[in-house]
Amino acid sequence: TTVYVRTGAESVLCPRLNGHGAVTRYYSSDSKDDLHVRYLDGEDSGIVVVGINRPKDIKKNKKVRSVILCSLVPGIFCAGADLKERAKMHQSEVGPFVSKARALITELGNLPVPTIAAIDGAALGGGLEMALACDIRISSNTAKMGLVETKLAIIPGAGGTQRLPRVIGVSLAKELIFAARVVDGTQAQQMGLVSHSVEQNNSGDAAYLRALELAREINPQGPIAIRMAKLAINQGIEACYSQVIPTKDRLEGLSAFKEKRQPQYKGE
Repeated sequence: TTVYVRTGAESVLCPRLNGHGAVTRYYSSDSKDDLHVRYLDGEDSGIVVVGINRPKDIKKNKKVRSVILCSLVPGIFCAGADLKERAKMHQSEVGPFVSKARALITELGNLPVPTIAAIDGAALGGGLEMALACDIRISSNTAKMGLVETKLAIIPGAGGTQRLPRVIGVSLAKELIFAARVVDGTQAQQMGLVSHSVEQNNSGDAAYLRALELAREINPQGPIAIRMAKLAINQGIEACYSQVIPTKDRLEGLSAFKEKRQPQYKGE
């Protein structure tokens, strides 16, 4: 599945999928909200490759099993806000702009299905904040990542100051933010910022291909169980298990195990 999304200014596209689709992201004060969704079929049915803007539409679709966030622009995942536009803003416009970006990234983080950020290029400022809102991050070894806002005498405004410490630890997060440091994919993996760092290929989509491989690994598993597991991990609750017990998928999983066959989960 591929999602074409629009959130505002600078556009970042997400190709790949061997022609299976692409994603677009705009990040500015533009008020237009467009969402286009194309679903992958066959063995990849249930995988969504998303640009970003209106994650609520994904929440409602029970066929979606996982989401991949990537870019179509070679060498760029997302470089954050459009600084030229930001410089022209009146002071009264800055607050609503930042709030909109924060709300968008929060919605991404609240999606009930697994989300994977495929970082094949620069993920800076708000771009890295968007990746941090995903459950899993995969990068190429040449990708560049950093929360560089302090260079502009501002701070990360879309959750980076909260999410980065949770991922790599408070002390290291402070160091990176205070110094506006940019790290490559190899360094990012060493510090736990990304789960996998893969060698970039000639087509510039190595991280995306690894993300698609992971999504295919997640896809056959029980969708309700995965949603509840994500909720339990994110919120630290145990009540999710009681919601899994009465599902048809649970019974199908047990039957498939007994009959020594692959389960056919329907998300019910």
